[in-house]
Amino acid sequence: MKIRELSIEGAWEITPQQHGDPRGLFMEWYRFDRLAAAVGHPLRLAQGNLSVSARGVVRGIHFADVPPGQAKYVSCVRGAVVDVVVDLRLGSPSFGRWEAVRLDDVDRRAVYLGEGLGHGFCALTDDATLSYVCSTTYNPTAEHAVHPLDPQLAIDWPVETPLLSARDSVAPTLAQARESGLLPDYETCRAFTAGLASGAGPA
Repeated sequence: MKIRELSIEGAWEITPQQHGDPRGLFMEWYRFDRLAAAVGHPLRLAQGNLSVSARGVVRGIHFADVPPGQAKYVSCVRGAVVDVVVDLRLGSPSFGRWEAVRLDDVDRRAVYLGEGLGHGFCALTDDATLSYVCSTTYNPTAEHAVHPLDPQLAIDWPVETPLLSARDSVAPTLAQARESGLLPDYETCRAFTAGLASGAGPA
């Protein structure tokens, strides 16, 4: 597999090598050792999720308090999505920037995003199915969202009229989230991941 760091620190694109013949195909979807070598610390697998969306659905931008945050390893097992990573870490050199990666059932790429980064996606097909594993289990009191259509973020969603959940449609803008003290701190995130690299583990 090929692992490429994105322009936002803490995020990577993973492209697997697929082995196919008339019977079908095989690939290594996830490699603990290779991801850890690229990221600098292992990904603790605490929860696995499956998300199915209709064409035009936009989900996100979601993030979690750090510590412990929630790192994610995301792939699309059916259909196609545009997956978006947003830097929400106050003090980060790329704060407020986003990067998009197409995930589909053809190239079968994955995206890894570390603690403190925001995540969202837009379904390009009906029944677009995301499979993702997370470093921590779901904690509703520590989970937050920033409005995916915030003009300050100016994410180029590839859909004319995005379909949002009730939660996402009333999420605060980036400025409002900042004023409310919801956003993670860049140095805190770096210190946390440095602790993972040293073997300290999640809090």
